[in-house]
Amino acid sequence: MSAVVSVVQGPLRVALAPLAWLLAGVAGAVRRPSVVIAAAVLLVCLPAPLQDPLGVGFVTVPDIVACLGVGAVALKLFSGEGIEDRKGFVPFAALVLSITIATILGTDIAASLRGFVRYAELFVLVPLAAAMAVRDRLDLFLVAGAVVTTTVVEGLVGVYQYFTATGASYAGEYTRAVGTFGAEQIQALGALVGYGILVTLALAFATEGRTRLAFLGTTAFLLAPLYFSLSRGAWIATAGSVFLMLVLFSWRLVTAISATALFAVAVLFVVQDPAKPILDERVTSIFSSTQEPDRSVRDRYALWSAAVDIWATKPVTGVGLKDFPNYRDSHAPIELSAGSDVSNGATDFQREPLLSPHNQYLLVLAEQGLIGITAFAGLLLGILWTALRRRQGAEESTVETRFLDYAAPTVLIWTMIDFAYGDIGAGPTGMVLAILLGLAARRSLIVPRSGGAS
Repeated sequence: MSAVVSVVQGPLRVALAPLAWLLAGVAGAVRRPSVVIAAAVLLVCLPAPLQDPLGVGFVTVPDIVACLGVGAVALKLFSGEGIEDRKGFVPFAALVLSITIATILGTDIAASLRGFVRYAELFVLVPLAAAMAVRDRLDLFLVAGAVVTTTVVEGLVGVYQYFTATGASYAGEYTRAVGTFGAEQIQALGALVGYGILVTLALAFATEGRTRLAFLGTTAFLLAPLYFSLSRGAWIATAGSVFLMLVLFSWRLVTAISATALFAVAVLFVVQDPAKPILDERVTSIFSSTQEPDRSVRDRYALWSAAVDIWATKPVTGVGLKDFPNYRDSHAPIELSAGSDVSNGATDFQREPLLSPHNQYLLVLAEQGLIGITAFAGLLLGILWTALRRRQGAEESTVETRFLDYAAPTVLIWTMIDFAYGDIGAGPTGMVLAILLGLAARRSLIVPRSGGAS
Protein backbone atom coordinates (compact mmCIF):
# COMPACT_ATOMS: atom_id res chain seq x y z
CA MET A 1 0.00 0.00 0.00
CA SER A 2 2.79 2.39 0.90
CA ALA A 3 4.38 1.70 -2.46
CA VAL A 4 1.17 2.76 -4.23
CA VAL A 5 0.97 5.98 -2.18
CA SER A 6 4.60 6.75 -3.00
CA VAL A 7 3.94 6.23 -6.72
CA VAL A 8 0.96 8.61 -6.58
CA GLN A 9 2.71 11.28 -4.52
CA GLY A 10 5.64 11.57 -6.93
CA PRO A 11 3.67 12.91 -9.95
CA LEU A 12 1.46 14.93 -7.59
CA ARG A 13 4.48 16.78 -6.19
CA VAL A 14 5.68 17.52 -9.71
CA ALA A 15 2.25 18.81 -10.75
CA LEU A 16 1.90 21.03 -7.69
CA ALA A 17 5.47 22.38 -7.83
CA PRO A 18 4.61 25.39 -10.05
CA LEU A 19 1.77 26.30 -7.68
CA ALA A 20 4.12 26.02 -4.70
CA TRP A 21 6.67 28.24 -6.42
CA LEU A 22 3.96 30.77 -7.25
CA LEU A 23 2.73 30.87 -3.67
CA ALA A 24 6.29 31.22 -2.41
CA GLY A 25 6.86 34.09 -4.84
CA VAL A 26 3.68 35.83 -3.71
CA ALA A 27 4.67 35.43 -0.07
CA GLY A 28 8.13 36.83 -0.79
CA ALA A 29 6.68 39.78 -2.72
CA VAL A 30 4.33 40.58 0.16
CA ARG A 31 7.20 40.43 2.66
CA ARG A 32 9.41 42.66 0.47
CA PRO A 33 7.41 44.45 -2.25
CA SER A 34 10.49 46.47 -3.22
CA VAL A 35 11.63 43.44 -5.24
CA VAL A 36 8.58 43.79 -7.49
CA ILE A 37 9.03 47.57 -7.75
CA ALA A 38 12.68 47.09 -8.74
CA ALA A 39 11.66 44.47 -11.32
CA ALA A 40 9.25 46.98 -12.88
CA VAL A 41 12.17 49.39 -13.36
CA LEU A 42 14.42 46.75 -14.90
CA LEU A 43 11.71 45.66 -17.33
CA VAL A 44 11.61 49.16 -18.80
CA CYS A 45 14.48 47.95 -20.99
CA LEU A 46 12.16 45.61 -22.88
CA PRO A 47 11.93 47.10 -26.39
CA ALA A 48 8.50 45.70 -27.28
CA PRO A 49 5.47 47.05 -25.42
CA LEU A 50 2.43 44.90 -24.72
CA GLN A 51 -0.74 46.20 -26.32
CA ASP A 52 -3.78 45.49 -24.16
CA PRO A 53 -5.99 43.00 -26.04
CA LEU A 54 -9.12 44.39 -24.37
CA GLY A 55 -8.54 47.77 -25.97
CA VAL A 56 -8.55 49.78 -22.75
CA GLY A 57 -5.27 51.55 -23.49
CA PHE A 58 -1.55 51.26 -24.01
CA VAL A 59 -0.16 48.74 -21.52
CA THR A 60 3.47 47.71 -21.06
CA VAL A 61 5.10 44.88 -19.15
CA PRO A 62 6.42 47.32 -16.49
CA ASP A 63 2.82 48.50 -16.02
CA ILE A 64 1.70 44.94 -15.30
CA VAL A 65 4.57 44.23 -12.89
CA ALA A 66 4.07 47.56 -11.11
CA CYS A 67 0.41 46.69 -10.61
CA LEU A 68 1.56 43.45 -8.97
CA GLY A 69 3.73 45.60 -6.72
CA VAL A 70 0.70 47.72 -5.83
CA GLY A 71 -1.17 44.53 -4.95
CA ALA A 72 1.71 43.28 -2.78
CA VAL A 73 1.82 46.56 -0.87
CA ALA A 74 -1.95 46.47 -0.44
CA LEU A 75 -1.74 42.99 1.09
CA LYS A 76 0.99 44.23 3.40
CA LEU A 77 -1.21 47.14 4.46
CA PHE A 78 -4.06 44.78 5.28
CA SER A 79 -1.72 43.12 7.78
CA GLY A 80 -1.82 46.32 9.85
CA GLU A 81 1.19 48.30 8.57
CA GLY A 82 0.63 51.93 7.61
CA ILE A 83 2.28 55.34 7.60
CA GLU A 84 3.21 57.66 10.45
CA ASP A 85 0.94 60.51 9.37
CA ARG A 86 -2.14 59.97 7.21
CA LYS A 87 -2.08 63.61 6.12
CA GLY A 88 0.52 62.48 3.60
CA PHE A 89 -2.29 60.93 1.56
CA VAL A 90 -4.11 64.26 1.14
CA PRO A 91 -2.33 65.49 -2.04
CA PHE A 92 -2.84 62.10 -3.69
CA ALA A 93 -6.52 62.03 -2.71
CA ALA A 94 -6.99 65.54 -4.13
CA LEU A 95 -5.50 64.38 -7.45
CA VAL A 96 -7.83 61.36 -7.56
CA LEU A 97 -10.79 63.70 -6.97
CA SER A 98 -9.71 66.07 -9.75
CA ILE A 99 -9.21 63.35 -12.38
CA THR A 100 -12.52 61.80 -11.36
CA ILE A 101 -14.28 65.10 -12.07
CA ALA A 102 -12.47 65.44 -15.42
CA THR A 103 -13.46 61.88 -16.34
CA ILE A 104 -17.14 62.28 -15.49
CA LEU A 105 -17.44 65.62 -17.29
CA GLY A 106 -15.29 64.64 -20.30
CA THR A 107 -16.56 64.67 -23.85
CA ASP A 108 -15.35 61.15 -24.62
CA ILE A 109 -16.02 59.00 -21.56
CA ALA A 110 -14.16 55.95 -22.91
CA ALA A 111 -11.01 57.99 -23.59
CA SER A 112 -11.34 59.76 -20.25
CA LEU A 113 -11.51 56.42 -18.44
CA ARG A 114 -8.20 55.40 -20.04
CA GLY A 115 -6.73 58.71 -18.96
CA PHE A 116 -8.07 58.21 -15.44
CA VAL A 117 -6.34 54.84 -15.20
CA ARG A 118 -3.06 56.29 -16.50
CA TYR A 119 -3.02 59.26 -14.13
CA ALA A 120 -4.10 57.15 -11.16
CA GLU A 121 -1.35 54.64 -11.95
CA LEU A 122 1.53 57.06 -12.47
CA PHE A 123 0.71 59.74 -9.91
CA VAL A 124 -1.12 57.86 -7.16
CA LEU A 125 -0.98 54.06 -7.03
CA VAL A 126 2.61 53.35 -8.10
CA PRO A 127 4.17 56.28 -6.18
CA LEU A 128 2.33 55.26 -3.01
CA ALA A 129 3.34 51.62 -3.52
CA ALA A 130 6.98 52.58 -4.08
CA ALA A 131 6.97 54.81 -1.00
CA MET A 132 5.40 52.11 1.17
CA ALA A 133 7.69 49.39 -0.22
CA VAL A 134 10.89 51.15 0.89
CA ARG A 135 11.25 50.37 4.60
CA ASP A 136 14.96 49.72 5.08
CA ARG A 137 18.34 50.06 3.41
CA LEU A 138 17.97 46.89 1.35
CA ASP A 139 14.65 48.08 -0.07
CA LEU A 140 16.14 51.42 -1.00
CA PHE A 141 19.18 49.92 -2.67
CA LEU A 142 17.07 47.42 -4.59
CA VAL A 143 14.99 50.18 -6.17
CA ALA A 144 17.83 52.69 -6.62
CA GLY A 145 20.13 49.96 -7.94
CA ALA A 146 17.51 48.96 -10.49
CA VAL A 147 17.33 52.57 -11.72
CA VAL A 148 21.12 52.76 -12.05
CA THR A 149 21.36 49.39 -13.80
CA THR A 150 18.58 50.21 -16.24
CA THR A 151 20.11 53.59 -17.02
CA VAL A 152 23.57 52.18 -17.64
CA VAL A 153 22.22 49.45 -19.94
CA GLU A 154 20.15 51.93 -21.95
CA GLY A 155 23.07 54.37 -21.97
CA LEU A 156 25.41 51.76 -23.43
CA VAL A 157 22.87 51.02 -26.16
CA GLY A 158 22.51 54.75 -26.86
CA VAL A 159 26.25 55.33 -27.15
CA TYR A 160 26.53 52.36 -29.51
CA GLN A 161 23.71 53.76 -31.64
CA TYR A 162 25.40 57.13 -31.93
CA PHE A 163 28.80 55.83 -33.00
CA THR A 164 27.38 53.19 -35.36
CA ALA A 165 24.63 55.39 -36.86
CA THR A 166 21.92 52.90 -35.84
CA GLY A 167 19.77 55.26 -33.79
CA ALA A 168 16.83 57.45 -34.75
CA SER A 169 16.99 59.88 -37.62
CA TYR A 170 18.05 63.48 -37.01
CA ALA A 171 19.13 65.93 -39.70
CA GLY A 172 19.32 63.11 -42.24
CA GLU A 173 21.56 60.84 -40.13
CA TYR A 174 20.69 57.96 -37.81
CA THR A 175 22.79 59.13 -34.89
CA ARG A 176 20.19 60.08 -32.30
CA ALA A 177 20.49 57.78 -29.29
CA VAL A 178 17.13 56.27 -28.33
CA GLY A 179 18.16 53.09 -26.47
CA THR A 180 15.76 50.19 -26.77
CA PHE A 181 12.73 52.48 -26.88
CA GLY A 182 12.69 52.98 -30.64
CA ALA A 183 12.37 56.03 -32.84
CA GLU A 184 8.71 56.49 -31.85
CA GLN A 185 9.82 57.46 -28.32
CA ILE A 186 12.74 59.75 -29.02
CA GLN A 187 12.50 61.54 -25.67
CA ALA A 188 12.45 58.41 -23.52
CA LEU A 189 16.21 57.84 -23.32
CA GLY A 190 16.92 61.45 -22.35
CA ALA A 191 14.36 61.26 -19.54
CA LEU A 192 15.62 57.91 -18.26
CA VAL A 193 19.28 58.95 -18.32
CA GLY A 194 18.45 62.27 -16.67
CA TYR A 195 16.79 60.48 -13.77
CA GLY A 196 19.62 57.93 -13.67
CA ILE A 197 22.21 60.69 -13.32
CA LEU A 198 20.35 62.10 -10.31
CA VAL A 199 19.99 58.72 -8.60
CA THR A 200 23.63 57.77 -9.26
CA LEU A 201 24.97 61.11 -8.11
CA ALA A 202 22.80 61.00 -4.96
CA LEU A 203 24.19 57.54 -4.20
CA ALA A 204 27.71 58.92 -4.67
CA PHE A 205 27.11 61.76 -2.23
CA ALA A 206 25.46 59.41 0.26
CA THR A 207 28.37 56.95 0.33
CA GLU A 208 32.11 57.20 0.83
CA GLY A 209 35.42 55.77 -0.35
CA ARG A 210 35.63 53.55 -3.41
CA THR A 211 31.87 53.22 -3.61
CA ARG A 212 31.57 56.96 -4.09
CA LEU A 213 34.23 56.93 -6.79
CA ALA A 214 32.41 54.14 -8.63
CA PHE A 215 29.14 56.06 -8.59
CA LEU A 216 30.86 59.27 -9.69
CA GLY A 217 32.46 57.40 -12.59
CA THR A 218 29.08 56.01 -13.57
CA THR A 219 27.58 59.50 -13.44
CA ALA A 220 30.33 60.79 -15.72
CA PHE A 221 29.64 58.02 -18.23
CA LEU A 222 25.91 58.76 -18.26
CA LEU A 223 26.61 62.28 -19.50
CA ALA A 224 27.52 60.80 -22.90
CA PRO A 225 24.19 59.06 -23.68
CA LEU A 226 22.35 62.08 -22.29
CA TYR A 227 24.26 64.26 -24.75
CA PHE A 228 23.72 61.87 -27.65
CA SER A 229 19.98 61.69 -26.97
CA LEU A 230 19.73 65.23 -28.42
CA SER A 231 16.92 65.94 -25.97
CA ARG A 232 17.11 69.64 -25.19
CA GLY A 233 14.50 69.43 -22.46
CA ALA A 234 16.43 66.63 -20.71
CA TRP A 235 19.65 68.65 -20.96
CA ILE A 236 18.09 71.68 -19.31
CA ALA A 237 16.29 69.67 -16.61
CA THR A 238 19.42 67.67 -15.77
CA ALA A 239 21.64 70.75 -15.62
CA GLY A 240 19.25 72.55 -13.28
CA SER A 241 18.64 69.61 -10.94
CA VAL A 242 22.30 68.56 -10.78
CA PHE A 243 23.25 72.13 -9.92
CA LEU A 244 20.73 72.04 -7.05
CA MET A 245 22.17 68.75 -5.80
CA LEU A 246 25.67 70.19 -5.84
CA VAL A 247 24.47 73.18 -3.85
CA LEU A 248 22.82 70.86 -1.31
CA PHE A 249 25.98 68.78 -1.03
CA SER A 250 28.71 71.41 -0.91
CA TRP A 251 29.14 74.92 -2.22
CA ARG A 252 32.83 74.19 -2.65
CA LEU A 253 32.19 71.67 -5.38
CA VAL A 254 29.73 73.75 -7.36
CA THR A 255 32.30 75.85 -9.19
CA ALA A 256 34.78 73.03 -9.75
CA ILE A 257 32.28 70.50 -11.07
CA SER A 258 30.45 73.07 -13.16
CA ALA A 259 33.75 74.05 -14.76
CA THR A 260 34.56 70.38 -15.39
CA ALA A 261 31.19 69.85 -17.04
CA LEU A 262 31.69 72.86 -19.30
CA PHE A 263 35.15 71.55 -20.19
CA ALA A 264 33.68 68.14 -21.06
CA VAL A 265 31.11 69.76 -23.33
CA ALA A 266 33.85 71.80 -24.99
CA VAL A 267 35.87 68.63 -25.60
CA LEU A 268 32.85 66.98 -27.23
CA PHE A 269 32.55 69.95 -29.54
CA VAL A 270 36.22 69.69 -30.46
CA VAL A 271 36.13 65.97 -31.22
CA GLN A 272 32.87 66.28 -33.17
CA ASP A 273 33.27 65.56 -36.88
CA PRO A 274 33.14 68.94 -38.69
CA ALA A 275 31.21 67.28 -41.52
CA LYS A 276 28.44 66.29 -39.10
CA PRO A 277 27.87 69.25 -36.77
CA ILE A 278 24.69 67.76 -35.36
CA LEU A 279 25.45 68.09 -31.66
CA ASP A 280 26.63 71.68 -31.69
CA GLU A 281 23.66 72.68 -33.84
CA ARG A 282 21.34 71.03 -31.34
CA VAL A 283 22.94 72.87 -28.43
CA THR A 284 22.88 76.27 -30.13
CA SER A 285 19.23 75.70 -31.04
CA ILE A 286 18.40 75.97 -27.32
CA PHE A 287 19.44 79.62 -27.33
CA SER A 288 18.05 80.47 -30.77
CA SER A 289 14.67 78.77 -30.37
CA THR A 290 12.88 81.99 -29.42
CA GLN A 291 14.26 84.05 -32.34
CA GLU A 292 14.73 81.39 -35.05
CA PRO A 293 12.79 78.29 -33.95
CA ASP A 294 13.12 75.07 -35.92
CA ARG A 295 10.04 73.13 -37.03
CA SER A 296 9.77 71.08 -33.84
CA VAL A 297 9.85 74.23 -31.73
CA ARG A 298 7.29 75.98 -33.98
CA ASP A 299 5.00 72.96 -33.65
CA ARG A 300 5.42 73.05 -29.89
CA TYR A 301 4.51 76.74 -29.72
CA ALA A 302 1.46 76.04 -31.88
CA LEU A 303 0.40 73.18 -29.60
CA TRP A 304 0.82 75.37 -26.53
CA SER A 305 -1.39 78.01 -28.11
CA ALA A 306 -3.99 75.36 -28.94
CA ALA A 307 -3.94 74.06 -25.36
CA VAL A 308 -4.61 77.52 -23.95
CA ASP A 309 -7.49 78.03 -26.39
CA ILE A 310 -8.94 74.63 -25.50
CA TRP A 311 -8.74 75.45 -21.79
CA ALA A 312 -10.64 78.69 -22.40
CA THR A 313 -13.66 76.67 -23.59
CA LYS A 314 -14.05 74.95 -20.19
CA PRO A 315 -11.74 76.79 -17.77
CA VAL A 316 -12.92 75.16 -14.53
CA THR A 317 -13.21 71.44 -15.33
CA GLY A 318 -11.43 71.11 -18.67
CA VAL A 319 -12.56 69.17 -21.73
CA GLY A 320 -11.81 65.74 -20.28
CA LEU A 321 -8.88 63.37 -19.96
CA LYS A 322 -7.39 62.21 -23.28
CA ASP A 323 -9.64 64.66 -25.15
CA PHE A 324 -6.90 67.07 -26.28
CA PRO A 325 -6.53 65.42 -29.75
CA ASN A 326 -10.27 65.82 -30.37
CA TYR A 327 -10.07 69.59 -29.87
CA ARG A 328 -6.57 70.22 -31.24
CA ASP A 329 -7.31 70.85 -34.92
CA SER A 330 -10.15 73.29 -34.27
CA HIS A 331 -7.96 75.42 -32.01
CA ALA A 332 -4.43 75.02 -33.43
CA PRO A 333 -2.81 77.63 -35.68
CA ILE A 334 -2.69 76.77 -39.35
CA GLU A 335 1.11 76.40 -39.30
CA LEU A 336 0.94 73.31 -37.06
CA SER A 337 2.37 70.24 -38.78
CA ALA A 338 0.27 67.12 -39.27
CA GLY A 339 2.80 65.12 -37.24
CA SER A 340 6.48 64.44 -36.68
CA ASP A 341 8.64 62.23 -38.90
CA VAL A 342 10.46 59.35 -37.21
CA SER A 343 12.73 56.61 -38.53
CA ASN A 344 15.42 54.30 -37.20
CA GLY A 345 17.02 53.39 -40.51
CA ALA A 346 15.46 49.94 -40.63
CA THR A 347 12.05 51.33 -41.55
CA ASP A 348 10.76 54.11 -43.75
CA PHE A 349 9.83 57.46 -42.26
CA GLN A 350 6.62 57.32 -40.28
CA ARG A 351 4.32 60.14 -39.33
CA GLU A 352 3.66 60.25 -35.58
CA PRO A 353 0.55 62.24 -34.62
CA LEU A 354 0.84 65.12 -32.16
CA LEU A 355 -1.51 63.94 -29.43
CA SER A 356 -0.50 66.34 -26.66
CA PRO A 357 0.84 69.90 -26.33
CA HIS A 358 4.23 68.54 -25.14
CA ASN A 359 3.77 70.49 -21.92
CA GLN A 360 2.32 68.58 -18.99
CA TYR A 361 1.02 71.69 -17.27
CA LEU A 362 -0.87 72.90 -20.33
CA LEU A 363 -2.13 69.37 -20.96
CA VAL A 364 -3.57 69.19 -17.45
CA LEU A 365 -4.96 72.71 -17.77
CA ALA A 366 -6.72 71.96 -21.07
CA GLU A 367 -8.08 68.55 -20.08
CA GLN A 368 -8.73 69.06 -16.34
CA GLY A 369 -9.15 72.82 -16.00
CA LEU A 370 -8.34 74.89 -12.93
CA ILE A 371 -9.43 72.10 -10.60
CA GLY A 372 -6.99 69.67 -12.17
CA ILE A 373 -4.00 72.00 -12.41
CA THR A 374 -4.48 73.01 -8.77
CA ALA A 375 -4.47 69.39 -7.59
CA PHE A 376 -1.59 68.43 -9.92
CA ALA A 377 0.60 71.36 -8.88
CA GLY A 378 -0.34 70.76 -5.25
CA LEU A 379 0.95 67.20 -5.43
CA LEU A 380 4.30 68.14 -6.99
CA LEU A 381 4.86 71.20 -4.81
CA GLY A 382 3.73 69.30 -1.70
CA ILE A 383 6.32 66.57 -2.22
CA LEU A 384 9.01 69.16 -3.03
CA TRP A 385 8.23 71.38 -0.06
CA THR A 386 8.12 68.55 2.47
CA ALA A 387 11.35 67.09 1.07
CA LEU A 388 13.20 70.38 1.47
CA ARG A 389 11.69 71.08 4.88
CA ARG A 390 12.50 67.59 6.18
CA ARG A 391 16.06 67.92 4.94
CA GLN A 392 16.61 71.00 7.10
CA GLY A 393 15.54 69.15 10.25
CA ALA A 394 18.05 67.59 12.59
CA GLU A 395 17.90 63.80 12.44
CA GLU A 396 20.16 60.79 12.21
CA SER A 397 22.52 60.68 9.24
CA THR A 398 22.42 57.33 7.49
CA VAL A 399 23.08 56.28 3.92
CA GLU A 400 19.33 56.07 3.32
CA THR A 401 18.53 59.52 4.69
CA ARG A 402 21.47 61.12 2.91
CA PHE A 403 20.47 59.55 -0.40
CA LEU A 404 16.88 60.74 -0.07
CA ASP A 405 18.13 64.16 1.07
CA TYR A 406 19.76 64.63 -2.32
CA ALA A 407 17.49 62.57 -4.57
CA ALA A 408 14.04 63.69 -3.40
CA PRO A 409 14.17 67.44 -4.12
CA THR A 410 16.24 67.10 -7.30
CA VAL A 411 13.96 64.45 -8.81
CA LEU A 412 11.05 66.84 -8.27
CA ILE A 413 12.98 69.76 -9.79
CA TRP A 414 13.95 67.62 -12.82
CA THR A 415 10.36 66.55 -13.31
CA MET A 416 8.94 70.04 -12.94
CA ILE A 417 11.42 71.47 -15.46
CA ASP A 418 10.90 68.62 -17.91
CA PHE A 419 7.12 68.99 -17.74
CA ALA A 420 7.54 72.42 -19.32
CA TYR A 421 8.89 70.68 -22.46
CA GLY A 422 7.14 67.31 -22.38
CA ASP A 423 4.49 65.16 -20.75
CA ILE A 424 4.02 61.70 -19.28
CA GLY A 425 3.29 60.16 -22.69
CA ALA A 426 2.56 56.48 -23.23
CA GLY A 427 6.08 55.10 -23.00
CA PRO A 428 7.46 52.78 -20.31
CA THR A 429 9.69 55.49 -18.82
CA GLY A 430 6.57 56.91 -17.20
CA MET A 431 6.92 54.00 -14.77
CA VAL A 432 10.39 55.19 -13.74
CA LEU A 433 8.93 58.64 -13.11
CA ALA A 434 6.17 57.16 -10.93
CA ILE A 435 8.59 55.08 -8.84
CA LEU A 436 10.98 58.00 -8.33
CA LEU A 437 8.07 60.21 -7.28
CA GLY A 438 7.36 57.50 -4.72
CA LEU A 439 10.93 57.65 -3.43
CA ALA A 440 10.67 61.43 -3.20
CA ALA A 441 7.39 61.13 -1.29
CA ARG A 442 8.99 58.48 0.93
CA ARG A 443 11.46 61.08 2.16
CA SER A 444 8.91 63.11 4.05
CA LEU A 445 5.29 62.69 2.96
CA ILE A 446 4.67 58.94 3.04
CA VAL A 447 6.82 57.54 5.85
CA PRO A 448 5.98 53.92 6.80
CA ARG A 449 5.70 53.05 10.44
CA SER A 450 8.84 51.61 11.96
CA GLY A 451 9.23 47.89 11.89
CA GLY A 452 10.84 47.31 8.52
CA ALA A 453 10.62 44.35 6.26
CA SER A 454 10.77 40.95 7.75
